[in-house]
Amino acid sequence: MIRCTVAFILVPAVVFAQQWVPREGDELFDQTSLELRLRGATITFFDDGQSRFFEDGRYTYTYANDGGTGYGYFTVMQDSTICIEFVTGFSRCDLYVTDDQGRLIVITASGDRFPTRP
Repeated sequence: MIRCTVAFILVPAVVFAQQWVPREGDELFDQTSLELRLRGATITFFDDGQSRFFEDGRYTYTYANDGGTGYGYFTVMQDSTICIEFVTGFSRCDLYVTDDQGRLIVITASGDRFPTRP
């Protein structure tokens, strides 16, 4: 019972901590458009890290410069976000937008913006 109570108390804190604030010119995705854009695709960031979204819901992030790979499963949400549950037990949700130049941008819960290569 105590674990459940603590979990319910922490959920609003996690939601409140998310600072997904799109900039002027950013466009959000609807769930279907984000699914079509990323399921089965690999996106590459400017540091050469790569996120791969497999058709069956598996996810990998390969760090640049042979820094290893993280494994998990992704879920596309209705609010232009993708949530990833890593096999290590860590989870995260990020906002996906296109900027005014049409570039795909990943915005973390803390507000950091990571543009992807075309």
